[in-house]
Amino acid sequence: MAERSSSFESIRRWVVEHKLRTVGCLWLSGIGGSIAYNWSRPNMKPSVKIIHARLHAQALTLAALAGAAVVEYYDNQLKSDSKVDQYHNRFLAHAQKD
Repeated sequence: MAERSSSFESIRRWVVEHKLRTVGCLWLSGIGGSIAYNWSRPNMKPSVKIIHARLHAQALTLAALAGAAVVEYYDNQLKSDSKVDQYHNRFLAHAQKD
């Protein structure tokens, strides 16, 4: 169980660090899978197959963005030492000392 937890934690940490790359990879795999699925259906025009693949990929992208937002929210609730706080503490907190 501890190995599974550490594996999940390492995946979560990677997703937190690479949110846009995760969404992009999910989009590419979604559109590729959707095109493969639609191309196996012989009774559709190629233009309709591409449109369906794009719609599936858009729905998957919205789900991935919602998931990334949940991960970001969870990460900010879990620890308050986020990149924004680090930037604020490093640069902005000392800017108004006059």
